[in-house]
Amino acid sequence: MSVVDLILPKLGESIMEATILKWHKAVGDTIQLDETLLDIATDKVDSEIPSTAAGTITEILFDVNSVVPIGTVIARIQTSGSIQPEVVKQTLPESTPTASTVVEEVPFTPTANNFDGQQDTSNDIRFFSPLVLNIAQNEGVSLNELQQIPGTGSQGRVSKKDILQYVANKKSGLVQPTIVAQTTTATVAPAAAAPVVSAPIQNSNSNNIFPPVDYGFNSSNAAGKFASPDEVIITGNTEIIEMDRMRKLIAKHMVDSVQTSPHVTSFVEADVTNMVVWREKVKQLFEKREGTKLTFTPMFMECIAKTLEQFPYINCSLQGENIILKKDINIGMATALPSGNLIVPVIKGANQLSIVGLSKAVNNLATAARNNQLKPQDTQGGTFTVTNVGTFGSIMGTPIIPQPQVAILALGAIKKRPVVIETPAGDAILVRHMMYLSMSYDHRIVDGAMGSSFLSAVAKAFENWDTNRQWFQYV
Repeated sequence: MSVVDLILPKLGESIMEATILKWHKAVGDTIQLDETLLDIATDKVDSEIPSTAAGTITEILFDVNSVVPIGTVIARIQTSGSIQPEVVKQTLPESTPTASTVVEEVPFTPTANNFDGQQDTSNDIRFFSPLVLNIAQNEGVSLNELQQIPGTGSQGRVSKKDILQYVANKKSGLVQPTIVAQTTTATVAPAAAAPVVSAPIQNSNSNNIFPPVDYGFNSSNAAGKFASPDEVIITGNTEIIEMDRMRKLIAKHMVDSVQTSPHVTSFVEADVTNMVVWREKVKQLFEKREGTKLTFTPMFMECIAKTLEQFPYINCSLQGENIILKKDINIGMATALPSGNLIVPVIKGANQLSIVGLSKAVNNLATAARNNQLKPQDTQGGTFTVTNVGTFGSIMGTPIIPQPQVAILALGAIKKRPVVIETPAGDAILVRHMMYLSMSYDHRIVDGAMGSSFLSAVAKAFENWDTNRQWFQYV
């Protein structure tokens, strides 16, 4: 008889935790391989988690509505046969070269320049991967605490498993945060010098992993929450509604993104008359022949995907001081849900799809999103995001970047306007279909020249749409 640990699997590049919605089995029940064990929810999608072994459930470690970090043991199953240790080990996130372990090998910016490549000691400034630092920041683990965590990774580094185990032990009261003497960080300023306002003093309740930056935090609040009035005075006819789970997660990710990436937004105007004329001419035949409606979205996606091929630094992410160029072009499209929340399903390999393929992908993902039928893989792997604010009547927007991407493009509403057009016979004022494009980008990677050039290239691709195009030739 062997006991197998069931691990909450990795569900996406930026997903670090999930909420347990429902257990389909109880302790003592039998379960088959790949049979659904529980339902979980993330900020992206709800999904079912199958069992990775067959046997009898001996232990369930988390209750419904518990928020569980990725890679955590959530249940144990007793199997009838003997299982080799190697097989059990394969269920652990750290044992295979998955995306998370690859990320951990990317070195982070050192806090000191005297690293000699040897194993760290308790008195040395240690190195931490961006993944570990992100978990520590979210869980309120200070740099002093990180320094004291024994590392099982290469050269004694703290791995994801180490930090998650420490957080679990800390929450259960098995360990107490260690306060380290501040002899290496405190700096005595001369009497005549200006006060040092950003001295990195650490304590067990603060999270000073990164250099002090004023994001509107209340300095007197040790929990690091945003400053807010102690009491909100409510008058008149009001109603208080608690955010639902998805809105809370969206709110957190939006704040995290603004604090992570310095946002810059550029705008450009595009004449999409050719697109409007072509779509009006072929949409009925297109739907009859292909069995799917032709909207503007797949037409926009085709132009954007082709332009991304020319601007690889728009289709990348930043990990510490390393730029990760994505060879695949996977475009996420922000989709409104009936609840009022947004979800971002991803069109994989968008640059390799025809207008027919893009139309089917867009329509199928949008339908699945509205019916809550998206699968976890439908929201994973995005490298660039498009949001169509024009659907709701907005002519432009300043969207927030979905981490870890570096840019997001907003499409405004298409409006008829009089426009001055240059013709061989001279300037003429004509009625044209116009729209604004706006793109927010991470100024750490994308500067104004690159961002504006990409945006202008997308607008030019919209304007140059061939009104005589035979779409069935591209199937």
